[in-house]
Amino acid sequence: MGFLTECKLRVGDGAEAAFEWARENLATAVDAFRDVMEAAIEGVVAVLQDPPNTGWIRDVPRREVEYLYPQDWHPFLVIGLLTALAFALHRRAGVTLLVLLGLLFVVNQGYWEETTESLTLVLFACAACMAIGVPVGIAAAHRPRLYRALRPILDLMQTLPTFVYLIPAIVFFGIGMVPGLIATVIFVLPAPIRLTHLGVSSTPAPLIEAVQSFGGTKGDVLWKAELPYATPQIMTGLNQTIMLSLSMVVIAALVGADGLGVPVVRALNQVNTALGFEAGLVIVVVAIVLDRLLRRPSA
Repeated sequence: MGFLTECKLRVGDGAEAAFEWARENLATAVDAFRDVMEAAIEGVVAVLQDPPNTGWIRDVPRREVEYLYPQDWHPFLVIGLLTALAFALHRRAGVTLLVLLGLLFVVNQGYWEETTESLTLVLFACAACMAIGVPVGIAAAHRPRLYRALRPILDLMQTLPTFVYLIPAIVFFGIGMVPGLIATVIFVLPAPIRLTHLGVSSTPAPLIEAVQSFGGTKGDVLWKAELPYATPQIMTGLNQTIMLSLSMVVIAALVGADGLGVPVVRALNQVNTALGFEAGLVIVVVAIVLDRLLRRPSA
């Protein structure tokens, strides 16, 4: 026992050295990436929270803009657009009413700004995860050796405590939304990769052979057979990405990210049961709304 502890492998020291090297040599690129992401996040949050001041009202003073377009009504405009989107996607009164009532409940509880901030974080995390996860899943389905190499990495990404991701994220990006976004992407990314791999790799051989028999190329097989067959799994991956991203809002709040995690952390620090239950219930309602809104309509 003593021999093993004396010959301890310096895993932590190696990781620290790697991060220090990256911070010293990639500082310019990291700062540029952080600035771009912060500007993009702030832009989306502004669209969801503030009335537009462009187009025909570009030269109108802010006070007159708010008279013509009251800021207090802006959440209801966004809610109306999301409700219309729910009806357009599902054509069902139940889903549309659920989305409407859920979002009105959020406004009623006074958490609209926090909700828009969390939704922005979820939006960017989902865009990054799907943009990376779907191509990687397709490549892994076509190359079994690649998937065997990826599997332990994906397991590590999902099982390593999330707080471990926050340490290098803070070192590189400081406090704010960006480190929370990075930690969220690392935690969520395995879901779209695994589900895309599952959908593409399970495409029936007769379906692939049918495309090939008509002279289809590898690209034709992918676009006309594998991706259409894998679409339900890919949509499930999107749904899981959204749910897992939303579950990270509390973790992101610990590194300075705005959103619904902030009141939860505040309630924990103050041992405030009412505030904690209220904020937690809003997170649940938002999760249900997103799930019903983006769930693939049944045939």
